[in-house]
Amino acid sequence: MAEIGTVYLVGAGPGDPGLITVRGLNALHRADVVVYDRLAPAELLDNTRDDAELISAAKAPGSVSLSQSEINDLLVTRALLGQNVCRLKGGDPFIFGRGGEEAIALANAGVPFVVIPGITSAIGAASYAGIPVTHRGIASSVTVVTGSEFEKPPQASANWQAIANTNGTIVVLMGASRISEIASELIMCGRSPNEPTAAIHRGTSTAQQTVVGTLSDIDSKINLAGLGAPIAMIVGDVVNLRDTVRWFDNRPLFGKRVLVTRARSQASRLASGLTALGAIVVECPAIKSVAVKNTDDLDASLCGLSKYEWVAFASPNGVNQVFKRLNALGMDARSFHGCNVAAVGPATVDALKQHGVVADLTPDTYTAEGLVDKFRSAGLAPKSALVFKSDIGRETLPEGLRRLGAEVTEVAAYRTVLAEDSADVAVRAFEDGIDIVTFTSSSTVKNLRQLLGGNVTPINNCVVACMGPITASTAQSFGLRVDIIPEEQSISGLVSAIENHFCDS
Repeated sequence: MAEIGTVYLVGAGPGDPGLITVRGLNALHRADVVVYDRLAPAELLDNTRDDAELISAAKAPGSVSLSQSEINDLLVTRALLGQNVCRLKGGDPFIFGRGGEEAIALANAGVPFVVIPGITSAIGAASYAGIPVTHRGIASSVTVVTGSEFEKPPQASANWQAIANTNGTIVVLMGASRISEIASELIMCGRSPNEPTAAIHRGTSTAQQTVVGTLSDIDSKINLAGLGAPIAMIVGDVVNLRDTVRWFDNRPLFGKRVLVTRARSQASRLASGLTALGAIVVECPAIKSVAVKNTDDLDASLCGLSKYEWVAFASPNGVNQVFKRLNALGMDARSFHGCNVAAVGPATVDALKQHGVVADLTPDTYTAEGLVDKFRSAGLAPKSALVFKSDIGRETLPEGLRRLGAEVTEVAAYRTVLAEDSADVAVRAFEDGIDIVTFTSSSTVKNLRQLLGGNVTPINNCVVACMGPITASTAQSFGLRVDIIPEEQSISGLVSAIENHFCDS
């Protein structure tokens, strides 16, 4: 018989994927099977093993993928087959998460299990809304109650009279469809109709929405805002602290949907910078970088690096593809010994560092033109240069070096192609609504237009941000209105320019 596996009951937190614990993330990494809830952050599934089996146990009002008994049986069965299972649950497993029922089923079946707590939305959603559920001099207790089982006395499973009498903060979870009844019951039990009350939808996520009112009008305000489940309702004077403590949903890009058109391998830095400002990032790679079909020229240049005084890289893609070929040839960074290395921008410099090479020359302006100007201003007149670029890369750098007197060899280190599989993603993204479109190269402009069948109207309905003047010029040639061009042509410069645009507007 196979050795029995272990089931990890993991609290994924209320929405922000960064709120999962380190131990929870490790369990997710190791799992053979992941059984996940609807409210567990979907982004966390990117952290599973490639060969892990993912099983949805989603439950929503009127829609259930698996019943609780079926979930219990699934966990037991898979563990008895020798598989390690991560049961990924929104919030905390033991706070209205039915984790206790699953733990009992596992214990009765003799299956080992581990409980890894998570941040409950009762605390997390309130914190991200700028509402401390306890505060000295205002609230010295907090009561968390489920609204899903709300019944009026004497059928009520919760003692609403006792809850109202605590005089502390009350947090109601899973009560979105019963807000009016719950508020009325609390008022009947002695809470003031004018008591400050907040309703937080999808707390801690970039889709978070918060409305503030009183016990007597919070239901109408929820309806007016069109908020649906999940909602965390916070009742108490601590709600008044939101105006001062608010920190999450007042960021400059909060709630803005930003289309990132970079190749997926390069999108992370831009996406993380925008997300830090509150944006909802929609990744739609318009381009992808792939290896050249025939590597003869690339291989010959790598085997003859010692012939060149300077080696220039125009992008991180060129760096990464060059080192892939070096590895395939049984070579490494030592091959650059004796060469001077130039890089167009900081991302290319960082890529070189990751492979053990420090760039000798970088421009002040992160363009090919800037690198040529840097050679000129530094009084450098290279005799020979090897330029690694895309198969469709501009001639600016090699031609500029030739004008400085260099004998230049151009080698395509990679191909830039249309990400055809992004066509549906592009159309759907604009149908769902996009506020900002980012372009980091001329190729991303051309290809997004192609993915949209040549129709640029959806793009022109957005704020358009281009990495630099070359990209902006390409966009304008296709009839696009360009709103943002950063002074510093880098990812951080682009993020800062977008932030400044919305701070100033």
